[in-house]
Amino acid sequence: MADIQAIKPFSTADLFKAKSIGGTGNGGVDFAQELKNALGDVNTLQVQSDQAMSDIATGSVKDLHQAAIAIDKAEISMKLMLEVRNKALSAYKEITRTQM
Repeated sequence: MADIQAIKPFSTADLFKAKSIGGTGNGGVDFAQELKNALGDVNTLQVQSDQAMSDIATGSVKDLHQAAIAIDKAEISMKLMLEVRNKALSAYKEITRTQM
């Protein structure tokens, strides 16, 4: 299991320093890349789920429990990705409504 990392304090000065250096402030991985990686992971789980469903339909499944787990993982990861999308859209709408 992955180690849980402590949350580090982050200030506005850190943001300006990272922007002036040209970095992203978190070791070089930006939000877009993280989102792309997460979408790739969700897609992989969906493909595995589709394979498990087709194995169940054809009767060639070796372990029904593992197939059910693969299907549930794909469903949960898709729900999480949809919630992330909804939060991002609501944040974008809130920013666009902000008057300067």
